[in-house]
Amino acid sequence: MAGHAIVIGAGIGGLAAALALRRIGWQATVLERATALGEVGAGLSLAPNAMRALEVLGVGEQARAAGVPSMATHHLRLPSGRYLVRAPAAGGPPLRAFRRAVLHRLLLDAVPEGWVRTGVEVTGIDETGPHVNVAGVSADVVIAADGIHSATRRQLWPQAPPPRFLRYTGWLGLAELAHRVGPSGPAGFEGSVTMGDGGYFLIHPISERHVYWAFGTTADRPGIRYGDEAAEVRSRLDGWHDPIPALVAATDPTTIRRIDIHDLAPLPSFVSGRVALLGDAAHAMSPDRGQGAGQALEDAVVLAALLKDAADGIPAALDRYDRQRRPRAQYIARDAHRTGQQMVNGGPVVRRLTPTMLRLIPATLWSRMLAPKRNPMWSWQPPQLDRGDLDLGRSDQPLM
Repeated sequence: MAGHAIVIGAGIGGLAAALALRRIGWQATVLERATALGEVGAGLSLAPNAMRALEVLGVGEQARAAGVPSMATHHLRLPSGRYLVRAPAAGGPPLRAFRRAVLHRLLLDAVPEGWVRTGVEVTGIDETGPHVNVAGVSADVVIAADGIHSATRRQLWPQAPPPRFLRYTGWLGLAELAHRVGPSGPAGFEGSVTMGDGGYFLIHPISERHVYWAFGTTADRPGIRYGDEAAEVRSRLDGWHDPIPALVAATDPTTIRRIDIHDLAPLPSFVSGRVALLGDAAHAMSPDRGQGAGQALEDAVVLAALLKDAADGIPAALDRYDRQRRPRAQYIARDAHRTGQQMVNGGPVVRRLTPTMLRLIPATLWSRMLAPKRNPMWSWQPPQLDRGDLDLGRSDQPLM
């Protein structure tokens, strides 16, 4: 069947939903509150599961060209510079890192002209008739991809708790290097995670001259800010190994972004009537598994596959979407929550034991553990949207 959907939010998840709907022959109207679509955030990485979703959306080749391979999951270091893990990647670096604005623009350019409407504030959803009405637009279904502070979630799930602060804050930056760094450049620019006392420093190369970095550490409460955020980062990283100080120094201080890390408690459902939550609106998670954008991409592909052949009606298709996506996304969100708390708020005993435990893992075993076929987060396989095949996205291993 073909239909029309309203997508609330023109971020990565919302644009992916629009592209997925286009692949199955649907029309979509994307409503975005912002008056202009500009750069939000600095960078991100996508794991193999997310890259497969982009392939199904028809933008895989462009995404591979725009992203840079990263070894961050395989290179774990201490602030002294000592490697805890430095394993070869089976089959090459598992992640691709992007400037967030580049990935967003890639998706936006693939959406048909006229589908995205900016400057539209969604204040309510009307389901009283046979269709759903939002901001003067009528459609068969609404896909709410309006982020962690989703107004749709607040309206339709009024009993759901608000996003919870994880006693965890982060600084994000984009360093511009004076000289190009290629594949044979310093290991620090191949992607790495440095684990310090109550915090970590993540490095992802995103071009030959640009490196995305993130520094996550503890915070007693949200909203703590400093007059000079760059100076605060430098002081907290004093004595950490190269290239960390150089990356912070190579970042325009006015562009350093500060975020307080929140996630969502598990919702009882991602669906209410003809409205489906997608991405952060449904399962916002901490960044510690690098799966926030990836799970939104999975949501978009699976939802479109289910709508493609909704012979028993849209409500039944949305019910299957909830049963298909909620267990996996909530499992990954819990795993990210647990990992982040161990890395940032694990206490002195955990912080002492973690490096010792990691050093005891042989490099070859670590590489096998992170191989995409063995990693249940990464081994997910998407449905094909442009064929009659409705073999829905799954993992080679259970992830429940």
